[in-house]
Amino acid sequence: MKITARILVYALIAAVLITILEVFINYFQTQAINVSFILLSFFVTFVGIFLLLYIFYYYTVSKTLNKLSERLENRFLSNAIPQELNVLDDNDSLDKLEQNIRKLEIEREKEMEQFKNLDSYRKEYLGNVSHEMKTPIFNIQGYLDTLLDGGINDPEINTVYLRKADKSIERLIHIIDDLETITQLETGGLQLDKDKFDIAALCKDIYGQLELSASKRNIKLSLDKKYDKPIWVLADKFRIRQVLSNLVTNSIKYGKENGETLIGLQYYANDVIIEISDNGLGIEERHLPRLFERFYRIDKGRSREQGGTGLGLAIVKHILEAHDKTIEVQSKLNKGTRFTFSLDSAL
Repeated sequence: MKITARILVYALIAAVLITILEVFINYFQTQAINVSFILLSFFVTFVGIFLLLYIFYYYTVSKTLNKLSERLENRFLSNAIPQELNVLDDNDSLDKLEQNIRKLEIEREKEMEQFKNLDSYRKEYLGNVSHEMKTPIFNIQGYLDTLLDGGINDPEINTVYLRKADKSIERLIHIIDDLETITQLETGGLQLDKDKFDIAALCKDIYGQLELSASKRNIKLSLDKKYDKPIWVLADKFRIRQVLSNLVTNSIKYGKENGETLIGLQYYANDVIIEISDNGLGIEERHLPRLFERFYRIDKGRSREQGGTGLGLAIVKHILEAHDKTIEVQSKLNKGTRFTFSLDSAL
C-alpha cells in the first residue's frame, strides 16, 4: 500500500496547512476560535484532497507510468525472469517503473561489460588467426627462397626442404579446415546427420587409430571396463568421432610419458555419459575458463611443437553444442585431466 500511504501523507499535510490558514482568517474576522468548525473543516479538506489526489494519480499519472513500464519490459526486459507478485499488494506503478529502470541499468551495465570483453576477444582472436597462419606461410617462404637461391641443386637439402614446405602447407590447410568447421557450426550452416550407433565400438576404433601415437610416448589407452554389449547413442557419428579423436589426441600430446588415457561410459537417465581422463600433467585452474576458446593455448611454444592448430577444443565445444549438449573439464596439476560430456541414449 505504498502509493496509498503517500497520498494519505500528502493529503494530511495539505489539509493541515489549509486548516491552519482558515483558522487564521477566521480568527482575524471573528476574534474567536471555533473548535468544531476547525475539526469539520480539517476532515472535509483532508477527505476532499485525498480523493482528488487518488483519482488524479490512478487515472492520469498511474496510466502513464504503467505504459512506460510496459514499454520498458517489452522492449528491453522481455527476457528477464518474471517476479512473483502478491495479488494483495498495491500495484505501485511508480515503484514498478523505478524497479524496471534499475533492471535496465543493470542489464546495460552487463551488456557494456560484455561488449568490452567481446572487443578484447575479437582483437585477440584476429591476432591469433594472423599469427597461426603467418607461421607456416613464413616457413614455406623461407624454404622456397633457399631452394630458389641454389638449394634446389643440392641433393642434400632439396628433398628435405620440399618435405618441410609440404608439412607447413598441410598445417595451413588444417587451420583453414578447422576455421571453416567452426564457422559452419556457429552459423548453423553445418547440418548434423544423427543416427544410432555404438559409442563403445567407436571408442575402440579411435583407440586403434591412435595406438601408434600413444606407443611413441608409452601411453596406455584403456576403457574403464569391457564393453561386450553395445552402448547405443543417437548423434552424428562423424562429428562425435571428431570430438573423441580431439580429446584423446590432446591427452596423448600433453600427457606424461608412461601415463594412461581412460574412457568411461555409463547410462544416466536418457543420456550416455562419456568421460575421457588421464593421469598427465594437468591444467592450472586459471586456464580452465578459457580452455575452449579458439587458438587459446596453455603453453604456446609446446603446443606449436606438437603440431596442433589450437582449434581442437573449440571444435569439440561447438559440435556438442550443436547436439544441445555441453562439455565440462576438471583438472589438477600433476594429477591429470578429465573431460565429461553426454549424448542422447538410443535404447
